[in-house]
Amino acid sequence: MWAWALLPVLLAVFGTVGLWAVFGIAVSNNTVNLTVEFPYISTCGSYNPQSCLFSQICNICSVLALWIVTIRFQQVRDLGYSSHVNTCSLVLGFISSIGISVLGNFQQSVEMKVHLLGAFLAFYVGLVYFWIQVWLTYRAKPSRDKKWAAPMRIIFCGLSTGLIIAMSVLHNIGYRSEAAVCEWAAVMGFFVLFGVFTAEFRHIDFHELHVQRESKINNAMPINQIQ
Repeated sequence: MWAWALLPVLLAVFGTVGLWAVFGIAVSNNTVNLTVEFPYISTCGSYNPQSCLFSQICNICSVLALWIVTIRFQQVRDLGYSSHVNTCSLVLGFISSIGISVLGNFQQSVEMKVHLLGAFLAFYVGLVYFWIQVWLTYRAKPSRDKKWAAPMRIIFCGLSTGLIIAMSVLHNIGYRSEAAVCEWAAVMGFFVLFGVFTAEFRHIDFHELHVQRESKINNAMPINQIQ
C-alpha cells in the first residue's frame, strides 16, 4: 500500500514547518533578537507561548519517528536480512526518537543538563542510526531504488555529520550564531533523511503487529493435556 510512503513525508514536512513556525513566533514577539545573534532552535522554543508549541512538535515528531523506525526494522527483516545490525538500528532509532521528546519537554531554560542529554541522543545517536541505514540500504533494499535513495542517504548523512561537528566546535569557541545556523541546517538534513524512507515504504503492501502467530496458537496443546 503506497500510502505508507506518506508517513516519512508527514514527519519531514510537519517537523520542518513546525520548527520554523516556532522560529517565526519567537522573532515576532521579540523573545529572540536577530540583531544580536541567530538563535538556536532550543532558544526559540524556550519562552512562552511558543515553548508549548515546541514541546508538542517534538512529541509528535518523536512518535512518528518511533513508528518509522519500527516499520523499517520489520521491513528489513522481512526482506531476509535478519541480523544484529538491523536490531542495533532499531535500538538506536528508539533511543534517538526518545531523545527528541526529552529535548522538547526539558527545555534549556528549565533543565539544561537533561535538555543537552536529549539533544545528544537525538543528534549523535541519530547520526549513527542513519549511517547504519546506509549500510542496510545496500544489504536489504530493492535494487531498483539504489540509484537515488542510496546516494541521497550518503550525501545527507555526510552533510549532517559535518554540520553537527561544526556546530559543536563553533559553539565551544564562541561563534554561537554560526553554530546555530549549523544546527538548523543539520536538523533540516535529518528531516530529509527521514523523508528518504519513502523509497522503501512505497513497496510495503501491509503492516501488521503480531503478539503471537495464529498458527502457533492453533498448534498449542491444551493446558489439561500437558503432562
